[in-house]
Amino acid sequence: MIRIGVIGYGYWGPVVARNFQSADGCELAAVCDRIPGLAERARKSYPGVEVTGDASEVVRSPRIDAVAVITPVWTHFELAKAALENGKHVFVEKPFTATAAQAAELIDLALAKNLKIMVDHTFLFTGAVRKIRQLVDEGALGRLYYYDSTRVNLGLFQHDVNVIWDLAPHDLSIMDHVFAAEPEAVAATGQRHLNGLEDMAYITVYFKERMLAHINVNWLSPVKVRTTLIGGEKKMVVWNDLEADEKVRVYDKGVEITNGEGVYDLLVSYRSGDMWAPKVEQGEALKREAQYFSDCITGNQTPFNDGVAGLRVVRLLEAATQSVSERGRPVEL
Repeated sequence: MIRIGVIGYGYWGPVVARNFQSADGCELAAVCDRIPGLAERARKSYPGVEVTGDASEVVRSPRIDAVAVITPVWTHFELAKAALENGKHVFVEKPFTATAAQAAELIDLALAKNLKIMVDHTFLFTGAVRKIRQLVDEGALGRLYYYDSTRVNLGLFQHDVNVIWDLAPHDLSIMDHVFAAEPEAVAATGQRHLNGLEDMAYITVYFKERMLAHINVNWLSPVKVRTTLIGGEKKMVVWNDLEADEKVRVYDKGVEITNGEGVYDLLVSYRSGDMWAPKVEQGEALKREAQYFSDCITGNQTPFNDGVAGLRVVRLLEAATQSVSERGRPVEL
């Protein structure tokens, strides 16, 4: 039985606590939040669980095997480091850390102590992303051309990170997980309007395999949009996460070129076939992720969303932030 302590019981903490409580082989052993009202809320939800306002009580407790860090990103490093130093596996809300250097230090510490790190890239456990990964692995899309995502809404404004660090980790982690392509540069532009942090941004990621990714993140959109286009040589995918039923649609559409003797003899033809909506697994993604974390600990397996995966995402976030500050200059990775 893996006994879990959850640090942070604000917006996402209650959802994490509930899913770890229900996961096979897991037990919610403690909840920590320094805000009295949130701590009281945890006591009412889990009468038999220890609730404290002191995070050190959780990371040092000999009764706890793993710690979930669900707090602002600037606190992740110190809390995760303390948990690892005290022999706890760690589950860390995205983004993993505030800097790549912090991420690397945690990875080395976990390796030295034979402990697991899992970064909460929840979208990797959705039925839609699992299906897209399956299509890519099977070669159904052919050689990949691009990833184009729009992730916009009105709010929720954060006060410790900009919109890039808040929303882009979702798409960056999906790209990292699904596509076997190595990024080589990031270019980004953004603007601040309200609280001194970028509230809208456009991110372009260049890959060595001639694949391109473009991500639009925005806290100032009048409508909520969660749409991703993935273009391949054979087929193309449209993923609308706000669709109730057909979240993933696969289009048998593409472009074919026939070579002639010269550049003016190139023949371009368009292929337009059927559209089909594959069956997508239902169920809560975080429930799958919590179960996977437990299974990785008991089975001594390295999670695919481990600290190294988290580090790759943080490096992209750092590069995007630097590029924004330099008005879109591409930053090499």
